[in-house]
Amino acid sequence: MRADVVLTILGMAAATYFCRAGGYAVLRTFGLPPFVQAMLRNLPGPIFAAYVTLALAKYGPLGLVGALGVVLVQRRTGSLALSIPSGILIVWLIGLLLPTEG
Repeated sequence: MRADVVLTILGMAAATYFCRAGGYAVLRTFGLPPFVQAMLRNLPGPIFAAYVTLALAKYGPLGLVGALGVVLVQRRTGSLALSIPSGILIVWLIGLLLPTEG
């Protein structure tokens, strides 16, 4: 391998490391503002909603029933590890019971 390529790779690795380490050092010293802390605490919900939006659009009413199942299981158990598979199971079972078009 050429020396200039190795130096470029090492330089990019060093720049990446120092950007990350610098960010950690600044946050450790000054901390996060309350607004950012609140935003990070509430971020998993909107990210999850963004992921399921495309699936809901693809499956139409069947997807809405599955989403309702996810919401109900989530509210009852408080566990995403249970609610997501339950929504998949609901959509799969209804898909088996109802005839499909095409």
